[in-house]
Amino acid sequence: MEWRARILVVEDEPDIRRFVRLTLQTEGHEVHEASTLQRGLIEAGSRRPELAIVDLGLPDGDGVDLIRELRTWSTAPVIVLSARSGEADKVAALDAGADDYLVKPFGAAELMARVRAQLRRQALGPTTSEPVLRFGTVSVDLARRVVERDGEPLHLTPIEYRLLTHLAGQPDRVVTHQQLLKAVWGPGHAQDTHYVRVHMANLRKKVEADPSMPRHLLTEAGIGYRFRA
Repeated sequence: MEWRARILVVEDEPDIRRFVRLTLQTEGHEVHEASTLQRGLIEAGSRRPELAIVDLGLPDGDGVDLIRELRTWSTAPVIVLSARSGEADKVAALDAGADDYLVKPFGAAELMARVRAQLRRQALGPTTSEPVLRFGTVSVDLARRVVERDGEPLHLTPIEYRLLTHLAGQPDRVVTHQQLLKAVWGPGHAQDTHYVRVHMANLRKKVEADPSMPRHLLTEAGIGYRFRA
């Protein structure tokens, strides 16, 4: 393990909570637990976790409300564990501030891969604080707003540039269509998801080695996109 983190697990099913706790402890993490929304907020406030794993179906409320409240004071990554597999549920949780979404049932290996990705992103801090973003053969000089591929200048439209830097600034985080629309086009375009698809297709043609099998600008079907360096 690369580091030991303080992790809060908010889950009302004892068997799942125990499975998650033991899986995390096997990797050396410090684990705190809560079985209700209210207890989860208390634990989050007192423990100040570096990552939270949250169920949506809690006995005293919806996990989305917990995430929304947490986001008013914490930037710690949040991974949702839920039996809800519908796109609307995923989008609601991600729009509330969750960073990733894992549908039950799930395996220990997948859970830990998601945890490692979020902790790595948290440890590195915002990618956009670095003067140059690099992935594959592409480099983005943020100060000069210059993009190169294989050392040669690469022309991106202003929309493509904003899409790329917004996603790359949140590596391994699922960003919904609505979040991208608000960030890149403004709040008046929250429903124009076709804008994102068209410009993303064009952006992939420019930065991906094989646009039909992207390695960096990944689709989360029906939800949005994820950047992977």
